[in-house]
Amino acid sequence: MSMQRTTAGGDLPGRPLRVAFFSDALPERNGTGAYYHDLLPQLGPHLAGLVMFQPSAQPPGPLLSIPMPGDPSQRLEAPPLRRTNRALKALRPDVVVVVTPGLYGLLGCWYARRRGLPLVAAFHTDFERLARLYWPPLARWLVNVVVGTANRLICRRARLVLINNTGLTEAVRGYGAGHVQVVGTPLPRVFLEQPGRPIAGRLSRVCFAGRLAPEKNVELVIDAARVLPDVEFVIGGEGPLREALEQRAAGLANVRFTGWLDRPALIDLIDSASLLLLPSRFETFGSIALEAMARGRPALVSTAAGIHDWPLLRPGLIPFAPGDSLAECLHSLQAYGPGRWERIERQCRTSAVILNNATIDEWQGLLRTVVADNGRETR
Repeated sequence: MSMQRTTAGGDLPGRPLRVAFFSDALPERNGTGAYYHDLLPQLGPHLAGLVMFQPSAQPPGPLLSIPMPGDPSQRLEAPPLRRTNRALKALRPDVVVVVTPGLYGLLGCWYARRRGLPLVAAFHTDFERLARLYWPPLARWLVNVVVGTANRLICRRARLVLINNTGLTEAVRGYGAGHVQVVGTPLPRVFLEQPGRPIAGRLSRVCFAGRLAPEKNVELVIDAARVLPDVEFVIGGEGPLREALEQRAAGLANVRFTGWLDRPALIDLIDSASLLLLPSRFETFGSIALEAMARGRPALVSTAAGIHDWPLLRPGLIPFAPGDSLAECLHSLQAYGPGRWERIERQCRTSAVILNNATIDEWQGLLRTVVADNGRETR
């Protein structure tokens, strides 16, 4: 188990809050893990105490660890109860935030109920939709029953359910959520603080970064590379489709796979390209596109991604609709001159910074509100 802890004096009115987060995602393995890996360092200085309870790749290993069907690199793990209980006693949280419907998330839900604490739930992933891509009918039914039951339990008990695009409202309402709020997405501080490189004046290199999995539609990237031999395509990430995608790209001199990238390497990849590609079949948000914008790079993003719900970000987003030709979209961008690329670079950076700062403020406000409301009801 990993426990990220932050303690500070805080600057909230009244007594600063202590917050316990529960997540079944590894810190940077997927979008959910990355979201809180980026949020907590910025939120922590405003709180009296903060602990993230989540799995860890470091020893000792968990007593129970089950590979997820379709992607054994992601696992469902049981939290270490004794260590978790000791850490919770030391923290004495005012509010609990549950961000996944796995065993860690259910433990957080149970703890909040037992202690009479307000519960905030965050709904980041539509697992039922993912199940249709990964699993055969029987396994899909079983996964949907288990995950659906957990989501209903969490959403019904939560004082507030957070989503990062309006398209998830119906799903969480269906699970029984009473109060729903759309919240922004934070950025890694290194993406904001590390000096960038000027964008190239022409489109000669593009990149994809993310899990090499069915929902990401990476095969479209390789198909576009076949049509545009004068553009270099760099594909960063690991996943269950890596081998199949490499076979699809065999013989293409303008396609390169990097494997998994840590944050510094990801920044180098984005900074070296003029454009990020995200042609996913669906994305709850699409955090990598926001990260690209923070580096001054626009993103060509599927219209199925929730990031399009944020008007502030539109100057840095190039919509890609199902049925469109990715190669034709890229060919049209090759007509952009240096001045246009430089203008887009400035707009991208500004928009991403504004959303990040607003997101940190928003989290502070919603945590204060749910704790204050719970205090009024229990008096």
